[in-house]
Amino acid sequence: MSDKHLHFTEDELSERRERACALMADEGLDGLLCFRQESMYYLTGYDTFGYVYFQCLYLGADGRMTLLTRAPDLRQAQFTSVIDEIRVWRDGAKSRPVKALRAILEEHGCQGRRLGVEWEAYGLTANNGRALAAGLDGFCTLKDASHVVSLLRLMKSDAEIEHIRHAAELADAAWDRAVELAAPDAFEGDILAAMHGEIFRGGGDDPANEFIIGSGPGALMCRYFTGRRNLDAQDQLTLEWAGTYRHYHAAMMRTLVVGEVPERQRDLYKAAQEALVASEEALKPGSPLGNVFAAHARVLDTAGFAAHRLNACGYSMGSTFGPNWMDWPMLYEANPVIAAPGMVFFLHMIIFDSDAGLAATLGRTSLVTENGSEPLSKASLELVVK
Repeated sequence: MSDKHLHFTEDELSERRERACALMADEGLDGLLCFRQESMYYLTGYDTFGYVYFQCLYLGADGRMTLLTRAPDLRQAQFTSVIDEIRVWRDGAKSRPVKALRAILEEHGCQGRRLGVEWEAYGLTANNGRALAAGLDGFCTLKDASHVVSLLRLMKSDAEIEHIRHAAELADAAWDRAVELAAPDAFEGDILAAMHGEIFRGGGDDPANEFIIGSGPGALMCRYFTGRRNLDAQDQLTLEWAGTYRHYHAAMMRTLVVGEVPERQRDLYKAAQEALVASEEALKPGSPLGNVFAAHARVLDTAGFAAHRLNACGYSMGSTFGPNWMDWPMLYEANPVIAAPGMVFFLHMIIFDSDAGLAATLGRTSLVTENGSEPLSKASLELVVK
């Protein structure tokens, strides 16, 4: 390690860039314009939320790279990354950062070349995307290369897996605190605060999206919504959260019950348990990811809950930045991506019976190994009743 604030060795970061350059060569690309913050972090260690403004990392097929960013991120890039060439565009009503990017590309001899662009990036708004296409029109050829770094990020190194394992430990600790506090009249805000507190005390980070919390009728939501309430004497609480460490996530999901458990809800939860176990068994190397969804659907549909399940049952986990921790690829019907050792997925079984007003959710993160999948959470799968 150097005196920089890095979470991987410079050798590992260099090896990642070499593999990215090899992929570019395979696709006939002379360079890559990175707009995804996940890509910048993966390739260089660069850690910021400055991607909400125009920001681009150019990585040439020769391995040279230049970052174009704003003044607030100059020192951020110097402190957290191995990027040596950093350029700053000035804020102003007439600022044209694409013009500055074109000048950088001219310096790198990119005129008339074929460059890949991460068009699918939260850091590249439609407005900035149009400006990019117009500003480079006639200068070089642009090709969608949103997948290049994403393919590399899918396979986790040993160092990345260690970060995810620690994130899973933090997720378990957060769940333990939620179970401890859940009770009649408990305030949702106190539960959230305690869960986040466990993660921060364990050296973790803010998650890439809000934790999901909902009780009563809100337990049937799988998105965050604002407004906290106190739990009733007879209630249900749905939580979806992630332990986050060095931006690596390990998500979990649970519905617990306060008071008596309706028989219908027991049936829903039992099906969720069986579906999760079946899905984890289907998550094995050499098998298409669509098989995981098929296992999930088979169990729930056989139990008579086809109308109450979702059309996906999870997604990849890794180092992600806001607005969400969902990573590519997703677990949906007939997804042809082949599972391989080193991949990590969050599998979630979500059953919402709107007619009965009941929820049953269960999910945890698993690592694909040579022999199958390994759940990273140590928490019991049994229904918690308070």
